Amino acid sequence: MHQATAQFEKWVSVSHPAPQSNVRLACLPYAGGSASFFFPVSKALHPTVEVLALQYPGRQTRLHEPRIDNVPEFADQIFAALRHLDDKPLALFGHSMGAVLAYEVALRMQDAGLPAPVRLFASGRRAPSRYRDERVHAATDAEFVAELRKLSGTNEMLLGDPEVLAMILPAIRSDYTAIERYRHEPGRRLDCPVTVLTGDSDPRVSLDEAEAWAEHTTGACETEVFRGGHFFLVDRIAEVIGLVARRLGPF
Repeated sequence: MHQATAQFEKWVSVSHPAPQSNVRLACLPYAGGSASFFFPVSKALHPTVEVLALQYPGRQTRLHEPRIDNVPEFADQIFAALRHLDDKPLALFGHSMGAVLAYEVALRMQDAGLPAPVRLFASGRRAPSRYRDERVHAATDAEFVAELRKLSGTNEMLLGDPEVLAMILPAIRSDYTAIERYRHEPGRRLDCPVTVLTGDSDPRVSLDEAEAWAEHTTGACETEVFRGGHFFLVDRIAEVIGLVARRLGPF
């Protein structure tokens, strides 16, 4: 099998193939998240937009693969999976850790001389240059689970099952290690438009931190505020899909 095809099939899940689509949207999950999170987005945007949901190693269909605990390697691998998709425009959507990964993938596209993403959707994450002293990745299991409960992004039934918890916790902790240790490269800027999505009561992202994404692109940058916390897009999914559809059409 061709190496590029193998890399794509390992990393990318396409729930609703749309060969006649005008644009592709690569969706990058949050820390601990998986490709299946974006199934409703894929279903709703089909067939105009073909959604490519990224599947990180260490979970679901890639449960037994080695986990990645740093952003540069994550971004390198995702870029390798997407770089040969040159037959139609590509947009990127990332939530939380996924937003930073999308930013880093876009920089790699730029460095390789490839066309810029037609748009970067940065959801639920402060700008790459805005840091907080977060060390959840080094917490005890009990403290770690308490943090997951606080953000309401992980099914409570999973968090209450010791066997399931033992299976999913390593990947989540590895993702947290990657994003909490991440530092951007000063002076780098994208050359594509950015749409920032943020929850009005997200404990992880202030409005100022969200609006600071404008410092990271030479393109237009807008900030859209939704009601909700860190996982506002779960409750506001229809609104988020509507926004994405408007920004991606028509091509």
